[in-house]
Amino acid sequence: MSRARGLLADLGLEHRTDHRPPALSGGEKQRVAAARALVARPGLVLADEPTANLDSATGKRVAAQLADAARSQGAAVVIVTHDLRLTDIADRVLHLEDGVLLEKENQ
Repeated sequence: MSRARGLLADLGLEHRTDHRPPALSGGEKQRVAAARALVARPGLVLADEPTANLDSATGKRVAAQLADAARSQGAAVVIVTHDLRLTDIADRVLHLEDGVLLEKENQ
């Protein structure tokens, strides 16, 4: 339980730990989902638009947690997103263009 609370605190949700889902905003629910995905220290994390409903500062916090999971836990993190800022944390970037999957050079 302390790991879950720690992840929630890292994402700025320490004041919402006792709230039910209907009481949370869309962005708060999205951050809870990110914490829930990481709490068991999985070997693979699949994240579909993990920053879509978040402001840029909060999105960076979520991205940092995903990157930390990859580094410290050795997890593979697969992110599907339109948020090009997330390419900064990626080891590999693939881009779908006209039905063709292309690898992009990571700057």
